[in-house]
Amino acid sequence: MTALICGSAAYDNIMVFEDSFKNHILPDKIHILNVAFLVPNLRREFGGCATNIAYNLKLLGEDSLPMATVGQDFAPYTDWMTQCKLRQDHIRVLDGVFTAQAFITTDLDDNQITAFHPGAMNQSELNKVSDAKGVTIGMVSPDGRAGMIEHAEQFAEAGIPFIFDPGQGMPMFDGDDLRKFVKEATWVTVNDYEWQLLKDRTGWDVADVTAQTDALIVTRGAQGSSIFTKDGEFDIPTAKPSAVEDPTGCGDAYRAGLLYGLLHKLDWDTTGRIASLMGSIKIEQNGTQNHKFTRDEFETKFKAAFGRSL
Repeated sequence: MTALICGSAAYDNIMVFEDSFKNHILPDKIHILNVAFLVPNLRREFGGCATNIAYNLKLLGEDSLPMATVGQDFAPYTDWMTQCKLRQDHIRVLDGVFTAQAFITTDLDDNQITAFHPGAMNQSELNKVSDAKGVTIGMVSPDGRAGMIEHAEQFAEAGIPFIFDPGQGMPMFDGDDLRKFVKEATWVTVNDYEWQLLKDRTGWDVADVTAQTDALIVTRGAQGSSIFTKDGEFDIPTAKPSAVEDPTGCGDAYRAGLLYGLLHKLDWDTTGRIASLMGSIKIEQNGTQNHKFTRDEFETKFKAAFGRSL
């Protein structure tokens, strides 16, 4: 079985300002704001939802197909994907544009100022689900607006079950858009904030979503997650991490766990715990693709976290 993961591939440029923004922003001068922050620390990380999820699935032993549009500056990422043995069959390089990238500046109070350039991601509709062969399950994760709409339609028309994961793309869609996504999807996954937005914009509750899908998965960070199905609700506990370094990418790691469970037709109780542990392992490392483990290590962590063997 093969998963096709439609979404973004991006660079995350992470900078640390060794002071507090509040000490350099004058409240009475915000209307003429002109500031510069010296950032001696800079990390450039490999990110993006499609490639993050594929990276995590690879750690679990699964080859998947990330599908994304990227720019003329993608060569370093290509080398990284090759090193990680991630498939690049459907990574489309476009000339004259940059790969999507975030520029994130964090101060010592953990405040953040972020600028995001979508670049090639805005042309994600150039990729078609039908370009990939042998796909048995799909995912529509945050990407360009037209790409997300078209890929969901293409999965539905091809009869390929897929997860709808709007993520940070949620603000791009109104109630009609979101209701259509849910009707087309087989599963829907959101965090608790996104779930509130989805409810507000669609007017639907849990029963409305589960009446049209096989499951609604809602993650709640340190409070665990809930999986709602027609047959009932599964409360999934968190796996306690050894350290909390960086929450960025935890949602993508969790979603890789969901895909793994669906690919192997595992029950929801087990699938949710695999996903929970994936998020816990990720949060222990900076960046979205710097964590590693062997299968034996994962099974040991699983038993320690949940008191049972995988």
